[in-house]
Amino acid sequence: MSNWKTLLLRIGEKGPEYGTSSDYKEHIETCFSVIRREIERSGDQLLPFLLQCAEQLPHKIPLYGTLIGLLNLENEDFVQRIVENVQADFQVALDSGSCNSIRILLRFMTSLLCSKVIQPASLIVVFETLLSSAATTVDEEKGNPSWQPQADFYVICILSSLPWGGAELAEQVPDEIERVLVGIQAYLSIRKHSSTSGLNFFHEGESENSLADKDFVEDLWDRIQSLASNGWKLDSVPRPHLSFEAQLVAGKFHEISPIKCMEPPSPPSGLSRTFIGKQKHDALLRYPQRMRRLNIFPANKTEDVQPIDRFVVEEYLLDVLLYLNGCRKECASYMANLPVPFRYEYLMAETLFSQILLLPQPPFKTLYYTLVIMDLCKALPGAFPAVVAGAVRALFEKISDLDMESRTRLILWFSHHLSNFQFIWPWEEWAYVLDLPKWAPKRVFVQEVLQREVRLSYWDRIKQSIENASALEELLPAKAGPAYMYSLEEGKEKTEEHQLSAELNRKVKEKQTARDMISWIEETIYPVHGFEVTLTVIVQTLLDIGSKSFTHLATVLERYGQVFAKLCPDNDKQVMLLTQVNTYWKNNTQMTAVAIDRMMGYRLVSNQAIVRWVFSPDNVDQFHVSDQPWEILGNALNKTYNRITDLRKEILNLTKNVLVAEKTSANARVELESAESKLMIVDGEPVIGSDNPAKMKRLKSTVEKAGEAELSLRESLEAKEALLNRALSETEVLLLQLFQSFSAVLKERLPEPTKARSLQDLKSTGAEDKNSSAMEVDSENGNPKKKSEIGEREQWCLSTLGYLTAFTRQYANEIWPHMEKLESEVFAREDVHPLFREAIFTALQIPLQ
Repeated sequence: MSNWKTLLLRIGEKGPEYGTSSDYKEHIETCFSVIRREIERSGDQLLPFLLQCAEQLPHKIPLYGTLIGLLNLENEDFVQRIVENVQADFQVALDSGSCNSIRILLRFMTSLLCSKVIQPASLIVVFETLLSSAATTVDEEKGNPSWQPQADFYVICILSSLPWGGAELAEQVPDEIERVLVGIQAYLSIRKHSSTSGLNFFHEGESENSLADKDFVEDLWDRIQSLASNGWKLDSVPRPHLSFEAQLVAGKFHEISPIKCMEPPSPPSGLSRTFIGKQKHDALLRYPQRMRRLNIFPANKTEDVQPIDRFVVEEYLLDVLLYLNGCRKECASYMANLPVPFRYEYLMAETLFSQILLLPQPPFKTLYYTLVIMDLCKALPGAFPAVVAGAVRALFEKISDLDMESRTRLILWFSHHLSNFQFIWPWEEWAYVLDLPKWAPKRVFVQEVLQREVRLSYWDRIKQSIENASALEELLPAKAGPAYMYSLEEGKEKTEEHQLSAELNRKVKEKQTARDMISWIEETIYPVHGFEVTLTVIVQTLLDIGSKSFTHLATVLERYGQVFAKLCPDNDKQVMLLTQVNTYWKNNTQMTAVAIDRMMGYRLVSNQAIVRWVFSPDNVDQFHVSDQPWEILGNALNKTYNRITDLRKEILNLTKNVLVAEKTSANARVELESAESKLMIVDGEPVIGSDNPAKMKRLKSTVEKAGEAELSLRESLEAKEALLNRALSETEVLLLQLFQSFSAVLKERLPEPTKARSLQDLKSTGAEDKNSSAMEVDSENGNPKKKSEIGEREQWCLSTLGYLTAFTRQYANEIWPHMEKLESEVFAREDVHPLFREAIFTALQIPLQ
């Protein structure tokens, strides 16, 4: 990398590029002395690289802003190009709804104002344009209040830029910035408070702190007001431009041209709750809230940090996570060395966990955060591991109130995290969960973490890791292998089914085809033993052959999947097939999930059959004590959703290819027609040159080939569109079945609506039920247990409602197109329990009527 690039990239960091100095002033001077000479030689490369650094390392924006201010003193034209590029990028970001670019570029422009590069009045115009658009959007008559998330986002961008330039604006244009602040206050008075009940980490805010009664915009407004009343003084934003203030005042101001905000879609013509809800959902997808605070630690851990400093550090952390997601070690290094003068390990842990548990979904996969936390623990060995452990303990204490989807993510993260640190954890602290009922959330959490650890390692290794709390071995999965019914053990009676299994095994070893297998089954087994015995023998034997590894399983299903398809062509028989799979792998939940997932992938079982199987009585009884049914259901819904997503991508690509093919075909025809028009007519006969026949032949061939290619693409497009329509139709049936199944099982177990109209009522009902034997005795083994806060039935209801909310929220994109039918046939039915309806509407952010 060129020397000037390295200097720009590493400015503000301790490293060889700047010697031993960590002083911002020296860094800027050193970098400036090189860049000023490099502009003439590499200006066209330097400008985009400088802007890229500012946008993708936004915690260094004050340094880049000051550097550009110094360049402005010597090369106004170059800086003018920078300002023009920033404004052009900002307008493109506004037009495309690129939230991160809008936010960062507005912060960058504010920093350029501090360095006397941008005219303060022109930045105020930008603020007022954004604010005007926001106010218009939430206006009931002129705008579309369903798109309030866009309006809120614009206001958040204004407020979040003020820590970087509020002091300068208050000094240079006090009346104008006061007018902007008054406008923001007026906007807050007309907007609606954003309810995030379906996106809270904890149920009904029971474990949230006092911020729960304010939404993000209101809270940020309070922080900015506090900052303004404190003279715009804060510790978290470096102000290197002050060291060069005497020089910078001589620089030329550059204007920002007026900008134009993207208008939201037209408001719905009627008052249909479905249409309004769909627009709000679309707006939240386009302008999501990037941060939801998770206050894990006591206030005394972060009490020295001002509210606005906390916000700025959160911005730093989230920006680093966003822009360095492909370089996890660099990411951890930057996160550990932010330009702030105070310690922030606890705040960093809270921010990371808030992202892992963020609803409806985090920006990145859990694996990314796992790796970053692992690298931070290694980079800060004396501080961060203990902070992470404290966060886990705090979340464990609140686990009964944690959202079910967030709880699942926490289990996946924690088990993976421990696998990177030799599975070391003081399990003796949690050994008391064995005294809790088997349905207690804390006990289920420990059980699921241990089971996930076994998946990541092996049984004996995990047993060894809990030797300080050896009693927890009870929560480990069974060590036994597959439950193969036809093993030839000594002393075991050999039945005719054993012989059939052995014969099938022999045929597989001889590599007989699936067609031969089907003929043998139809002629030899099915007529004599009937369907159930035939299915048992086939499933047990073939799964046993594929039990050595995932690859063996995939090979068996690929070669002999048609045997299963022939035996189980409808949903009823596929449910029986799934039961047999579960019976064979009853000691290994991972292999059960993998086998069913692969079977769906090979289209041997339908998603509807999986839903029916998950809601069968045996599985329903496990809803609150095991994640296995939910994992399998989630896999089935994921695969269904992914198929639709893939089809949409293929249709989009084919549509583009068809347009290209149309253009190619049209050009070929034009060229042929042009050639034909050049033929000369002599004595009524066409006369062509000696090379024209070959050329004409080539042009005609080109037209034919282009037409065939276009036709082929159109046929492919029509086929994919037909597949998509079929998939969407099947999805509607699947969603109806899913929600009807949820409604049916919940109706059986939920208390009467008069006794439980909220989750708090449900918990109170369970706590008051002193006569429930489930509260005294573990129904699995009869051992006396400590009393739980609520009974087993109530915990089952809470868990099932929690997963109902989680699945609804996760697949909202696919639910909304079918909302009218779902509402008429399921949600709006009179016999539907209010808590069922509340779980659905909360997940979809629909206000309850």
